[in-house]
Amino acid sequence: MAAKETSEKIRNIGPKSAAWLRQVGIRTREDLACLGAVEAYLKVKRAGFRPSLNLLYALEGALTGRHWADLPEAHKSSLLLAADAAEAANPIKTRWQKQVDRSAAQINHGNNAGDMPVAGFSNDADGGSDDASNRFE
Repeated sequence: MAAKETSEKIRNIGPKSAAWLRQVGIRTREDLACLGAVEAYLKVKRAGFRPSLNLLYALEGALTGRHWADLPEAHKSSLLLAADAAEAANPIKTRWQKQVDRSAAQINHGNNAGDMPVAGFSNDADGGSDDASNRFE
């Protein structure tokens, strides 16, 4: 489906947001209705995009048939709380955090206490005494 058709079918959604939604599989208002505004917003976020809260409000406005700016503040607050709760239940990790987790898992994989020396240190038999044979020259 063309980008123009998608943005026409989903109210409040501009070209950039429509592209994000297409990339996560949301192409029509019906797709959006099946997920709901909060889950659709989190799906975009989990895909690595950086949507503002305006996308969350725009998605809800599309579902309720009004402009996102016309949503009552209480409704916006409840959407934000719902998004925060859903994100807390299943945290979104950045690429950096995922790499840190993978590195930690590789380091810890099979590394029980004493199995492998800590990087830069050796398990020398004399308990680390500093005699001439252990010095770097």
